[in-house]
Parts: sequence; structure tokens; C-alpha cells
Amino acid sequence: MIFAPGRDGATGHGEGEADHVIKMGDCIVFDYFPRSTKTGYFHDMTRTWSIGYARPEVQKTYDQVMNSFNIVADSLKVGDNGSAYQNRVNEYFESLGHKTTRSHPGTRDGYFHSLGHGLGLNVHEAPSFRNFEYGANLQAGSVFTVEPGLYYPDQNYGIRIEDTVYFDENGVLQNLTDFKYDLVLPIEKQE
Repeated sequence: MIFAPGRDGATGHGEGEADHVIKMGDCIVFDYFPRSTKTGYFHDMTRTWSIGYARPEVQKTYDQVMNSFNIVADSLKVGDNGSAYQNRVNEYFESLGHKTTRSHPGTRDGYFHSLGHGLGLNVHEAPSFRNFEYGANLQAGSVFTVEPGLYYPDQNYGIRIEDTVYFDENGVLQNLTDFKYDLVLPIEKQE
């Protein structure tokens, strides 16, 4: 499990620091990947939350990541190679001025990881969604994640949205993650 507030959430897979005091407006990346004790199969989901309110730059970036997520989820098709979707997200983020590993190899700002990964008895397995595809095309029965993200350590925030999805026997994409996408976690002031 990853619960990474602030700058730690901008590293992609930071786990947070025990002494980090969470403040109003802080951004938190929460990545949860439980494994069934009955079947041994994994699920994987990530949500990003902003405590109390979202800073304008966080809200803008969140909206861009959510839009990229929807672009991909609405267009996934059986038979396609994952790299086509990775490239589509690269193009979208680059058009908005964000760095990607395609435009800036080795960057640690912007979009620096793959769009998703297969999921099953391991948290990471085929199919993959990288800039250069080495694996098989998406097939009916494929279970995988969709997880675009943008990360800005110098601004103390990262944004990732991740769901686990699969193609059913008819090639229709099904979402296995039933959890809301709200960015702001409202906090009531205590008197």
C-alpha cells in the first residue's frame, strides 16, 4: 500500500514518511493493491486526494489526468497493442506542456511511468503499456490497470488515477474498481 502525501506522492511510488504532518490543501496519492486470500489474485487502484480543498494547480492537473484516463478507457479495444495507448497519453500530456519519458527521457517531472500493467497472480504482469511494446496485444480476458499520472516534486504534489479493468468474452471493457473519483476530501472545522 502507498499512502504518500506532498512531495513523496510526486515520486511515483513513495510510501510516505511517518513524521509527515498532513495539512489542509495537501495532496495525497493512495495506491491500494490487495490480494485475495481465496484466489491469490490482485486488484490495484489509486486515488489522489486533496485535504479540505485543492490548490488551483492541483485541480488543473487532476482534471488533465482524469481526462487522459477517460480518453484511454473510452477507446480501449481488443487486439490493440498497449503501446498505442501509452503514446496517446504521451501526446495528450505533451500537447498540454507536460514532460513525458518520450519527450524528455529520464525525466522525474510530468509523466514518467507507463500507462498500466497486467494484473493477476502478480501485481505486475503482461500485458504492458510502455513507449515501446514488447508484449502481446490486448485480448478478451485480459485484466490490467489504467493509471495515468503527473508528478511535480518541486511543487509538492503528484496525481495518479488507477482502476483495474478487463475485457469480457465479448471484448467489452469492464471496470472492476467501484470507487469514486473525488479529488477533495472535505474536512469540517471543529469548533
